[in-house]
Amino acid sequence: MQTNPTPPPYSSLVAVGDSFTEGMSDLLPDGSYRGWADLLAARMAERTQGFRYANLAVRGKLIGQIVDEQVDAAAAMNADVITLVGGLNDTLRPKCDMGRVKDLLTEAVERLAPSCKELVLMRSPGRQGPVLERFRPRMEELFACVEELAGRHGAVVVDLYGAPALGDPRLWDVDRLHLTAEGHRRVAEAVWQTLGYEPEDTEWHVPMPATAPPDWVTRRIADVRFAREHLLPWIGRRLTGRSSGDGRTGAHFSAELGKAFWVTPADHTNPGPVTDWRGVEP
Repeated sequence: MQTNPTPPPYSSLVAVGDSFTEGMSDLLPDGSYRGWADLLAARMAERTQGFRYANLAVRGKLIGQIVDEQVDAAAAMNADVITLVGGLNDTLRPKCDMGRVKDLLTEAVERLAPSCKELVLMRSPGRQGPVLERFRPRMEELFACVEELAGRHGAVVVDLYGAPALGDPRLWDVDRLHLTAEGHRRVAEAVWQTLGYEPEDTEWHVPMPATAPPDWVTRRIADVRFAREHLLPWIGRRLTGRSSGDGRTGAHFSAELGKAFWVTPADHTNPGPVTDWRGVEP
């Protein structure tokens, strides 16, 4: 395999979006989430001394909330790379105005693209099953808009929707809405390669080896657990106008100061793997 002796000179990354970018359900022992954006940032930091990172994504956010709460903060940071993934939560709502969703996504791209060297958009992954089939037309309309915007504004698109591996239910958590740690690892690899770095896993998109499906009883137990712990609370939030992200800010956004902040590897003298981050003084 031919290697890339000169990795891209990216020294900063800002991630914008919802739960997918926040990192659910890649849960760490301390109860926090990691996810593909954190994994990507750690890899990029190994290549660039003084690398800075900010994750502004918040679970449950609709595209309008992302535009109102995250886009200006991200644009003001003038990062080398900005990732934007949003709109999918809107497509899952019973009443969804796709024209408005696409207009808001367009607004986000128009504000972010001039502020960075590389804007990364995505065709988000979709879990196999009846839920995807119900909302597939909206999702594909959203992804067509993503492709059109990327072409118009010089952004790159990571096609996760077209990756067979990421449709596998085994790469999705019990809530059936968020990827497992292995799913997030594969997404990080996909973005890594799209940015021009040397592949670490050339088969991230390859489906997992086949295994025997769970028996009927195991499937029914999983369905009951899913309904009790995830589906009914989700329906309850929809009926009451609440969101899982209410009252939350991004991991690297200070509600007290009303602005985003950077983090950088805690040990900036160590060129190896990043084990911890520290905040950067304004």
